[in-house]
Amino acid sequence: MVGPVAHSPTVVYTDGACRGNPGPGGWGWVIPDGAWANGADPDTTNQRMELMAALDALRTIEGPVEVVSDSTYVVNCFNDGWWKGWLKRDWKNSKKEPVANRDIWEPLIELYRARADELTFTWVKGHAGNEFNDIADRLAVEASHTQAGRYGVGTPDDLGPPDEIVGGRAVEPVVRPPGPDGVYGQTWRPTGRAIVITGHQPPEIGGFANDPANPPREHGAIRARLAEILEAKKAVDSDLVVLTGLRLGVETLAAEAAESAEVPFVVILPFPDPDSVWPQAARRMFAELSARAVAVVRLERKAPESAQRAGQAIDRRNAWLRKVADEALIVWDGTEKRVGKVVADFEKSHPDDVWVVSP
Repeated sequence: MVGPVAHSPTVVYTDGACRGNPGPGGWGWVIPDGAWANGADPDTTNQRMELMAALDALRTIEGPVEVVSDSTYVVNCFNDGWWKGWLKRDWKNSKKEPVANRDIWEPLIELYRARADELTFTWVKGHAGNEFNDIADRLAVEASHTQAGRYGVGTPDDLGPPDEIVGGRAVEPVVRPPGPDGVYGQTWRPTGRAIVITGHQPPEIGGFANDPANPPREHGAIRARLAEILEAKKAVDSDLVVLTGLRLGVETLAAEAAESAEVPFVVILPFPDPDSVWPQAARRMFAELSARAVAVVRLERKAPESAQRAGQAIDRRNAWLRKVADEALIVWDGTEKRVGKVVADFEKSHPDDVWVVSP
């Protein structure tokens, strides 16, 4: 066991990584100027590895401990008391569904309850230059590749680089040079904390007219609400970036709200010229907003040949967004099935980072 110095808490940095999510994964933890360890799992998820890093660290370290993690999934469970509701509902979440990863959560929460007076959890932004968060990440990434664990003392000097994308977190971009039309492809990655905004389209929120000079009344209220939320999030994450497809409805309003909140936005197109069948006024708006975006990302080279294939391309776009985004903000009335499926898919991939707003 590794003991603390005197009665000061031992600070330990933890992290998890997964190649594929699910796929081969690894976890790691490091005490500044102290012990470190990592371990692996051949078929796992990033969230499970984040939990295993914290669990192994707390099983190893005696006395008061401060766990520093870039996973809100780990930190918020204890700081916001999620675990209390799970126990009260016999390991069901607020939707009365079984709590995911219970096999790791249960021993971690039992350990926390036994040592609650001496354990604290602190969130740190990942990939933001924190030396020991980066070391924990590199330990986790190493284990995900080697599928082996090891233990040591002192700063390890034989680690490789951190992952480009860990658990959906947006980090430095890995892009190919833009093509002649100025768009990037599927290798593009956002910098900063990326939030997807999507939701209803016309006629669900005011009709197809989408005329900048005469917008439907609902649009103003939705735009203002989105801007308010983005301003609040920007206060916490100064590098916030909005991902939007600029489809008529909520996605267009998302770009306008981002500009109002002074948050950069990126246009994510499933295929070329999705606005080609829109009214002329809407096409002008699309072109103007695209020109003001910090990047335009087109995921597929060819336009679909039918409405059915267009829908399939949009589904592929949404799947890609779930891989690169940190969180999702979805405007949904609670009944429309198409948007409801988008909500369900994001809640599955980002169970604690989906925000549903009523129109």
